[in-house]
Amino acid sequence: MGKLYLMTTIVDRKVGKRYLELYKANEQHVMFTSLGEGTASSDMLDYLGLDKAEKLVVFSVHEEDDWFLIKKQLQQKLKIDAPGGGIAFIIPLSSIGGKKALQFLLEKQEYQKEEESTLKDTERELIIVIANQGNIELIMDAAREAGAYGGTVIHARGTGMEKAEQFMGVSLAAEKEMIFIVAKKEQKNDIMKAIMEKAGMDSRAKSIVFSLPVTDTAGLRLMED
Repeated sequence: MGKLYLMTTIVDRKVGKRYLELYKANEQHVMFTSLGEGTASSDMLDYLGLDKAEKLVVFSVHEEDDWFLIKKQLQQKLKIDAPGGGIAFIIPLSSIGGKKALQFLLEKQEYQKEEESTLKDTERELIIVIANQGNIELIMDAAREAGAYGGTVIHARGTGMEKAEQFMGVSLAAEKEMIFIVAKKEQKNDIMKAIMEKAGMDSRAKSIVFSLPVTDTAGLRLMED
């Protein structure tokens, strides 16, 4: 108990439904799904007699004990370790923007926070914002005012919204946008706070904000300057 992780699952789109069903069977209803594409060369695909590798990418938040249980089921029931089976991995969360966001991601489960780990003692953080579609400018205006330089947007679809609405008392759209912002550690709290205040759960964006530790970067010279 106490450690929270962002779990990312990348599998062939044709079998994606089986993975979503397994997660729901484990009481994981709040997930964010996006479409992806494999990078294998066309020559290799032709040689293997395969079509273009279309992928399903699933993001969800778990406690450590849940991850061990799900990992075992992925290996035993869905054979994720078999060649071409896919991949699932976890990254520790360093912070979540507010109690309401935490309750939403964990579906109101009890959570006992433990001490910060040394992995989280990093120079930069990846801030992830999950919001209703059509609110990128609102979110980025708030982030830039707090010192952010820019962000990258991924279109996604949320599941489990109906259950979350029951205890949050708000209407949540299924169509989502995920905004990825890399920021210096000392700027992270100000950026997250600005987004929560101007584009948080009480706004039309209904933003969920959390951050991940970044151990190293390349290509961020402007931030150094």
